[in-house]
Amino acid sequence: MKWKGIVYILIILGLSLLSSLAGFSTQQVLSLSIFFMVIFGTIFFWQFRLPFALIGISLLLAFGLLDIPHLIEFAGLEIILFLIGMMILVGYLEENQFFETLVNALVQYIGPRPVVLLVMLMAAGAVSAALVDEVTSILFMTATMIHLTSRFGVNPIPFVIMQVFATNIGSSATVVGNPIGVMIALRAGLTFQDFLRWASPISLSALLVTIPLSLLYYSKAIRGWKQKVISGERRERETSSERNSRQWFICLALFIGTIGGLILHAPLEKLLGLQKNALLIGVAMMAAGISLLLDRSRARELVEKRVDWWTLTFFMMLFASVGTLKYAGTTEIVAQSLVSWVGGNPRILFIVLTWVSGILTGFMDNVLAVATFIPVVQDIAKTGIDVTPYWWGILFGGTLFGNLTMIGSTANIVAIGIIERQKLGHVTFGQWLKPGAIVSIPTLAIATFLIYLQFY
Repeated sequence: MKWKGIVYILIILGLSLLSSLAGFSTQQVLSLSIFFMVIFGTIFFWQFRLPFALIGISLLLAFGLLDIPHLIEFAGLEIILFLIGMMILVGYLEENQFFETLVNALVQYIGPRPVVLLVMLMAAGAVSAALVDEVTSILFMTATMIHLTSRFGVNPIPFVIMQVFATNIGSSATVVGNPIGVMIALRAGLTFQDFLRWASPISLSALLVTIPLSLLYYSKAIRGWKQKVISGERRERETSSERNSRQWFICLALFIGTIGGLILHAPLEKLLGLQKNALLIGVAMMAAGISLLLDRSRARELVEKRVDWWTLTFFMMLFASVGTLKYAGTTEIVAQSLVSWVGGNPRILFIVLTWVSGILTGFMDNVLAVATFIPVVQDIAKTGIDVTPYWWGILFGGTLFGNLTMIGSTANIVAIGIIERQKLGHVTFGQWLKPGAIVSIPTLAIATFLIYLQFY
């Protein structure tokens, strides 16, 4: 811990000095320094990520780098409200053994074959992320994976990470799968059909590479699961109990209704003339409200214990601290420098934008990383260059490199939060980085090649 603290301080001082030498203003250097403090504090001391984030926000306010209106704007309250609603719903479904019953049915249908179960669940996670969104998908799929692994007494962490990989990849397939897909579609004028034509085949290719890579990397954990299958089956027979079929069908109806509402929210918003994502949040709030009414006696307990307030607070502070970089004009300078550095060569610029957006995603969340590059691509379009491949490049940079680190995507942090809240273990930065790199680097390389092949 001592050496870790010394290295942490040296990194912050070194990066702050480099920022100063790079010609940033005093305010921009301060905002970068505080950002580095939060990000590397999160990386080095993951269990204390919230204190670092809270201290970072207090310093931004104290130095006048962030005001209250922009704090509220950058904090992503719409995402937080959506997550609160979905966490209450998932908590209610778990309390009524909904996922446990689904797992039992799945195992009875497929049999206790870990590899087949993992492949099916990863594919299901990718498809559900494409149809609904990555956050909803990872909430349901993580709960399912935890119930499945607990049935056989297996450590769920490797398998939840595999599920996150598939979910992030699947989120790139359609316009509704990931917030960055919505952002890019709106700015570039792309349609759902455009995503099916360009993004879906590449997303499928990435998934077909990710599944065997994940199975190979976690082969030892899978072998351990296989060894516990027999004892797991025996334990289940000893502890199985009769389910309340009426209650389960109520849960199923609520689950299907929520998923249906999330899938149809965009066309319904357009039909009713509502603001974008109004029904997205509304469906989550409605599902949470119905859950609390159905479980009236434990409603307060559901809200207090099933909502991961630690993770949600960290989200708000992280979003606000990164948003400050854009507010201070820091990200704009970085992006413009990149364009100047490559000399305007369309092919090189495409590769640079794709991979730099990916690298930034790994360390500052994909939504914020892609938001940084959207105005850059728009400015490039004014020069007469065809920027269509650039839009797809930053889409896949943001989604596929969301797998690189624990903070690369909202789905990652949500999944880790669920594991920690249920006291199933802790995931370190290094524990995630190696498999994350093994999956994210080849998948983004494939995506880059396929886009380049079609446009150049």
